[in-house]
Amino acid sequence: MTYKAIFHVDQNEEPVMNLALNNVVNLLSAIPEQEHDLVVLFNGPGAKLVAWDDVVPFLERIKELVAKGVRFQVCRNAMVRFEISEDMVIDECEIIPAGIVALIDLQNDGFAYIKP
Repeated sequence: MTYKAIFHVDQNEEPVMNLALNNVVNLLSAIPEQEHDLVVLFNGPGAKLVAWDDVVPFLERIKELVAKGVRFQVCRNAMVRFEISEDMVIDECEIIPAGIVALIDLQNDGFAYIKP
């Protein structure tokens, strides 16, 4: 079995980010050596959390999770709305066209929806 989940972060709040990262770490700890496809998706005000100005406290944890195969994605629509340029987004985070579409597509592909 492959564990597939999307962790949806749409609030620009450090406690929400901490909870999302803790959720991912706890899941990976609970399923050692199991196949997984995990995505942490940022949209709305949450997009600010992967911009260099706000991400510093979380960057090392993000890098560790990326090394374990976790994908981080940010919505371009939110970036435009909150005036976040591409060069402001950390390299570990993929820019996707529309977070809402990704949420729907991933759920249709069998991903569990987790809202920290």
